[in-house]
Amino acid sequence: MALKKKKQKIQKFENVVVFPGTVERLISTAHKYVENYQFDLANQYFQEALQYTEGDEITLSVYAYSLYETKAYDKAKEVCEKLLSIGPSMYLEVMELYLTICMQLKQYKEVETIITSLLEEGAIPENQIEKFERLKNLNANIVGTNDEFFHDVNFSDQVQDESKYELNRFLSLSSNQQLILIQELTEANIRPIVGQLKDIIEHESTHPFVKSLILILLVEQEVDINLRISKFEQQMEVNPSSLLLPTKLPKYKKILSIVRDRLDQEPSKLEMVEYLISKHAIATYPFDWLDYDSEDLSYAYIDFVSLMFGSMQEMDYELIGFLQKLEEITELREV
Repeated sequence: MALKKKKQKIQKFENVVVFPGTVERLISTAHKYVENYQFDLANQYFQEALQYTEGDEITLSVYAYSLYETKAYDKAKEVCEKLLSIGPSMYLEVMELYLTICMQLKQYKEVETIITSLLEEGAIPENQIEKFERLKNLNANIVGTNDEFFHDVNFSDQVQDESKYELNRFLSLSSNQQLILIQELTEANIRPIVGQLKDIIEHESTHPFVKSLILILLVEQEVDINLRISKFEQQMEVNPSSLLLPTKLPKYKKILSIVRDRLDQEPSKLEMVEYLISKHAIATYPFDWLDYDSEDLSYAYIDFVSLMFGSMQEMDYELIGFLQKLEEITELREV
């Protein structure tokens, strides 16, 4: 007697007939596109499949990552929130992606609140604490770094209180307080206080990052004055009127070009590397990464970001140490 085939149930969603195996095929196809870095196509298949199913942990995790890679941050955050609500087995990995997405959306307060809460509640295993603390510090650093130094502005405002920039008074402040005063000058005509700024930038006690930020202000306003810059146990005589901004220097452009070619298929890692390079270009200004080779620096930045996220590999530890020092400088630590 012939065996009867088991009938498979045909599902209907809003009058759309979904045949058995359709959802599985859509998800399988989406995964294949992710493996080949074709994230836009993957997202289309994930989106279609998730019209007919709630999605399991693996599907939602990969979908969130794929959305992140295409910079669809709002949707990626939504998928992560759905994942976190069901309590995924890879909770910390999903949370790390969620926090990174929040940073991309400039939701820095939310990142600070979540990480602080996780640390205070002891929800992070000891071997993961350093990683989340680095993420917290990076978030705080982004908030504190003012990228307006690299934009054209109308320098029409007057300096409100010139006495705040007198050498002794300025140096009596903490580095963070000094940074606030410098930020107040980003749209002001600084020519009336050039003498004070020269005293600050040339003083041996001034923090190297503060020196760089003041120099950038002088370069932006093309102030014609001779300065002696000392940092990294080196000295240089410069005139801001003839200097290029950090992002216009040849080595900066070359380093960026190399890392963009190398990380062409890893946009999230590339974004982090570019951010660090931009910060460090300020830290070393006007010495332009000292005497280090552009290609060596490019690979070191890629290794450095990998190291930040727990990936250990063979690397140039002298250069990694140099980049760590630059990180300390941009965080306004004492050096």
